[in-house]
Amino acid sequence: MGRKIITTNRKAYHDFTIFEKFTAGIVLTGTEIKSVRRNAVNLKDSFAKIEDGEVFLYGSHISPYEQGNRYNHKPDRIRKLLLNKKEILKIHTKVKKDGYSIIPLEMFFVEGLAKLEIGLAKGKKLYDKREAITKKTQERDIARQIKR
Repeated sequence: MGRKIITTNRKAYHDFTIFEKFTAGIVLTGTEIKSVRRNAVNLKDSFAKIEDGEVFLYGSHISPYEQGNRYNHKPDRIRKLLLNKKEILKIHTKVKKDGYSIIPLEMFFVEGLAKLEIGLAKGKKLYDKREAITKKTQERDIARQIKR
């Protein structure tokens, strides 16, 4: 099962604590999938919502395809995510009950199909971010010392 990563939302890992991950299919038009194959995707400020038992992705940017002429897509349109009913129910209860957010983490190809990994997350406070940064620098320093 080859997994070719298209893009990763690094800001999500910095700003949120991820508790659970799900893999969802994503509904794309013809020119969108061609732009995705060229890695012209940005998930930086995007999020997902559950509306009427369906999951939708907001704020993601897929650049227009250069040879797309008049049939080109809108770069910031709302896109539908494909999940099982049980998964949607599970996510919906966690969002309502515990106040989680649904954040896209990375987009990738599996056997030629575009997939999106979403995560149930809670926002980090400023002191949590500082803590994570100091921990990373300490680990980096330790790794340097071991190399020597």
